[in-house]
Amino acid sequence: MPTPAGDDPGRPAGLRIGPLDLAARVDEALRVQAMAFGLSEEEIGIRRYIVQRHMTCRGARALGAFTEDGGLAGFVYGMPNDRTHWWSGVVEPYLRTGGHESWLDGSFVITELHVHPGFQGKGVGRALITLITDTAAEERSILSAIDTDSPARGLYRSLGYTDLARQVLFPSASLPYAVMGAPLPLRRP
Repeated sequence: MPTPAGDDPGRPAGLRIGPLDLAARVDEALRVQAMAFGLSEEEIGIRRYIVQRHMTCRGARALGAFTEDGGLAGFVYGMPNDRTHWWSGVVEPYLRTGGHESWLDGSFVITELHVHPGFQGKGVGRALITLITDTAAEERSILSAIDTDSPARGLYRSLGYTDLARQVLFPSASLPYAVMGAPLPLRRP
């Protein structure tokens, strides 16, 4: 008997979750991110370079949520944290102030997680983040999210992420972010 859509973490909303060659499909992924996150053409161009650079980092990997015709409905990518990376340099003082600087070591960073608006609220984001962290060698995971009450932050909390730092200001962002961390494996509902 087939599993109802959304009940199988590998097939939420009838989608297939699997490895994504993000460097080869960066433009398609950025279209999903632009729709989910609201990016300008200039921001997309900047992020294209960042994504391609990230995918050359040690341990970087990506998963996609694919429709029946192979289209991309969502994606996640991440890598083991490296204190020499830009993101770590920005968040480190905020984490140190709160006594959470050690989270920068031995953590798998969720760099981006985006789901096309037409597939949001159907378990796609949950499946992507749990499946990518399930294969992490690290004992915990960290990420940053806009510091507001949002469905994304609700998802992260339901998986066991807690706030490690709030009101984190990234140089190019107009809104403050929160840095969140969770032990691995992530909590299941």
